[in-house]
Amino acid sequence: MQIEYIDGRRLRRSLIAACDYAQKQRAELNRINVFPVPDGDTGTNLALTVRAIADELKGSKERSAGKVAEDAAQAAVLGARGNCGMMLSHFLLGFAHNIGARERITADDFGTALNAGVDNLVSAIERPVEGTILTVMRDTAEAARHSGLPDFVPLVQHLVDEARESLRRTPDLLPVLRTAGVVDAGAMGFVSMLEGVLLFIHGDPIVAVEPGEGSVDGATALSKVEYAEETFRFCTEALVRGDTLPEQDVVRDELRSHGDSLIVIRSQDVLKVHIHTDEPEKVFAYLKTVGSLVTHKAEDMQAQHETAGGAGGHITLARRALSIVTDSSSDLSEEIVRAHGIHVTPMALVDGDRSYRDGIDITAEEFHARLDDDGPVPTTSQPSPADYMESFERAAEDGEAVLAVILSSTLSGAFASAEAAARRFHGVPVHLFDSLGASLLQGLLTLKATEMAERAVPPEEIVAELKRIREQSGILFTVDTFDRLLASGRVSRGRAILGSVLSVKPILGMTPDGSVVPMGKALGRIRARGALIDAMAARMPAGAKKVRFGIVHVAYPEVIEPIRAELQRRWGSDVEILTAPAAPVISTHLGTGAWGIAYIVED
Repeated sequence: MQIEYIDGRRLRRSLIAACDYAQKQRAELNRINVFPVPDGDTGTNLALTVRAIADELKGSKERSAGKVAEDAAQAAVLGARGNCGMMLSHFLLGFAHNIGARERITADDFGTALNAGVDNLVSAIERPVEGTILTVMRDTAEAARHSGLPDFVPLVQHLVDEARESLRRTPDLLPVLRTAGVVDAGAMGFVSMLEGVLLFIHGDPIVAVEPGEGSVDGATALSKVEYAEETFRFCTEALVRGDTLPEQDVVRDELRSHGDSLIVIRSQDVLKVHIHTDEPEKVFAYLKTVGSLVTHKAEDMQAQHETAGGAGGHITLARRALSIVTDSSSDLSEEIVRAHGIHVTPMALVDGDRSYRDGIDITAEEFHARLDDDGPVPTTSQPSPADYMESFERAAEDGEAVLAVILSSTLSGAFASAEAAARRFHGVPVHLFDSLGASLLQGLLTLKATEMAERAVPPEEIVAELKRIREQSGILFTVDTFDRLLASGRVSRGRAILGSVLSVKPILGMTPDGSVVPMGKALGRIRARGALIDAMAARMPAGAKKVRFGIVHVAYPEVIEPIRAELQRRWGSDVEILTAPAAPVISTHLGTGAWGIAYIVED
C-alpha cells in the first residue's frame, strides 16, 4: 500500500484515529503525570482536548486538507484543557496555518507543516522546558523534515519510531521524570496520537496500553515522586469571546505577574488562557474587560495532589476527588461542559420507532424547528438507569466519588432512574442531588457543584450548599402561544383561547419544592419582559448581591440581548449570565417563542 498524498478525507480519518487512541491512554497518562505538578490529570486533560477534536471531525464531510486542519485546530482551542491541551492547540494552529487552503498535501508538505506547528508553539511559550511534549514534537518534526520519504506509510512508521526514541530520552532531560522513573505524560500523549495514525493505516485495533508502559526501566506500576510545593495553588483556565480581542502578547504581558505556567491562545474571536495562580478572580476580572468571559475554572492543585497522592505525599492513584454528572435538561453549553469536564447523560426523544439522544443525535435548535412543523413532535423520555450507570462509570474514571445534579423529580422520572443506577453502581460512592429545577436553574446548580468540587469541597458539603442555594433560587418563564401548554395538558382549552385572544403572556415559575405555579401575567411580548424580571426580583432574598443568571429560550434568540442588558442594569455589568436554547424536555411543553430566566443566589 502506498499513500502519496493526504486530502481532507484521509487527514480527517487519521486525526480521528489519533484522538481515539490518545483517549484510550488516559489512565496511564494520569498515572505517570509528575510535571509540571504531580496532580495526576494530564491524561484527563489530553483526553478532553482530543475528544473535542474528534467530535468536531466526526460530523464533517470536508474534502480539503486545509479546512480539516483548520477545523481540528479550532476545536482543539475550544476544548483545550491543561498545559498539554493548550500546547497541542498551539501546535495544531501552526500546522493548519502552514497548510492553508490546500486541498492535498504531500509527505514533504506534511513535514513542513509539522515544523511550522512546533515554531508556533515555541513562540507562545515564555520558558520552554526540554524533556516535555515540546521536545518530542520538535524531534518528530525534524525527523519528518529530513526523512526524504515520499510515501506516508513508511513516513508515519519512521515518525513513530523517532517519537518513541525521543520520548524514551525525556527522563534524561528532566530530573523529576528520572526521579519518578517515568517518561513525560504530555509527550507520551503526543506519541500515542502518532501511534493511533499508524494503527489506522495498518488497520489494527485501537486499544489502551498496558499499565506501566509509561515507566522507565521496569519501574513500579505506580509513580513514586515526592511532592514539591507548587508556587501557586490554582490551575486557572478561561475562554473569552469577542470581536476586538487583544493579541496574545498583550494578554500575556498583563497576566505574567499573576502566576506561572502561563499559556495564551488567540484564534479568530476566541481567547484561551491557562495560568497557575493564587488569585484566579483577578485573572477573571481582567479577562472580563477584554471580551465576554464564556467559561472559567480554578482547580485547587494542592487538593488534587492530595487526592492523587494518598498517604505520605506520593502519587498512588491518579484521580480527582469528585466528578460531576448531570443530564442534558440542564442546558449547559458544550463550552462549559468541556471546560469543567462535566459528564452529561442525554435525555431521550422518541419519534415513532426511532429514538434520539438529546444533544447527540438531535440539537435543541433542530428540535425547536420540529415544533413549527405540521407533523408530530417527538416525545421526551428520561434516561434509563443504564444510561446513568454509563455516566457514573465514565465519571468514576476521573474521580474518587461522583455527584449527580438531576432534573427535578416533580417534572420527570429522571431522578428515580438515577437513584436506581446509584444503588446498583459499586465503582465509587455516588451522591445525588434533586435540583427541583430544570433548564439553566439545574445548569447553574451543576456549575456551582463543579466549582466547589474543583476546590476539593467534600460531596456532602456540596449537597448541603446546593440545598441552601436552591431554597432561595428559581426559574421563571413565559410563553408566546398556548399551543404546547394546551397539548401537554398544562392549561385548559378555555384559558388557552382567552389568553390567545387577549395576547396575555402568563408568567410561570418553579417554587423551592419544584412545583410549577403562576407568578404573574402581562399583555404582549414587550411588557412580559419587565413583568417577568420584576416577579423574579420580588422572589429574591432582600439585599442579595451574589447572584448568577441564565437566559433560556425556545427558537427566540433575539430576546437574549435586551434581557441581558436589563439584568446588567439592575445587578451590575459584571454579573454572570449564561444563555442557552431550551432542551427538548422543556421546550416541548412551552413552544416556540417561549423564554425564561433562571437565577441562583449564593449570599
